[in-house]
Amino acid sequence: MRTPTALTIAGSDSGGGAGIQADLKTFQELRVFGMSAITAVTAQNTLGVSGIYPLGAEAVRAQIAAVGCDLGVDALKTGMLVDAEIVAAVAEEIRRQGWTRVVVDPVMIAKGGTLLLQKRAVEAMKAQLLPLALAVTPNVPEAEALTGLSLGGKAAGREAKKEAARALAAMGARHVVIKGGHDESVAGRCVDLLYDGRDFFELEGERVPTRHTHGTGCTFAAALTAELAKGSDALRAAQEAKAFIQAAVGCPLELGQGHGPTNHWAYGDLRRAVR
Repeated sequence: MRTPTALTIAGSDSGGGAGIQADLKTFQELRVFGMSAITAVTAQNTLGVSGIYPLGAEAVRAQIAAVGCDLGVDALKTGMLVDAEIVAAVAEEIRRQGWTRVVVDPVMIAKGGTLLLQKRAVEAMKAQLLPLALAVTPNVPEAEALTGLSLGGKAAGREAKKEAARALAAMGARHVVIKGGHDESVAGRCVDLLYDGRDFFELEGERVPTRHTHGTGCTFAAALTAELAKGSDALRAAQEAKAFIQAAVGCPLELGQGHGPTNHWAYGDLRRAVR
């Protein structure tokens, strides 16, 4: 049986909780061979980001092309893309390769508040990358930034999120998953909203009271990508990704003094325990 492959195009997190490191850990746990194209090196830990060192757009393009011409890519995800030039290079290479299982995680702001995507790059993402996306996975602030709509912040309403999902679908994304981590409108629950262009689905889980949530968005999108690489449809892939991140947050590693990383092997441990 052929081994499924997944590519992450994102920044490196020296603390290991998000970005390329989180994506590759997730791919491995879900038994998908992971590959990477690094867009930037960051100096960061659980307390915040102290430095961002972007690569040039051509360096990013060369990494993607090298993977594509040899190993093959069953699915890919984008994360931190830094600037408009990198966004354009990534979009052009995806089109050239003809890849269709594309997950766009519009990483904009780090947990500590550091800007990870330049403002001009937001427009480039909307115009060039979202039309290529099988799925886009914003949290509430990212959905607001992409659509210009107000979703209500921590009290985001269901209808407001649906409106934003429709707006993102109108930009070209075939599926929209608005993650519920920032939305505390449902007491004790974390509810993600999935829109497939016609119907809405709610993916619900327990809200875990913890500060160890660094990399949750990256990890969810990586799990979604891994399941797409294995052949799942978008809804099934999102359901598995929800279960993966629920386990990762629910079994914290208690590392670091700030926003600690999630536990990438918790999902596998729980599945093995059930057996």
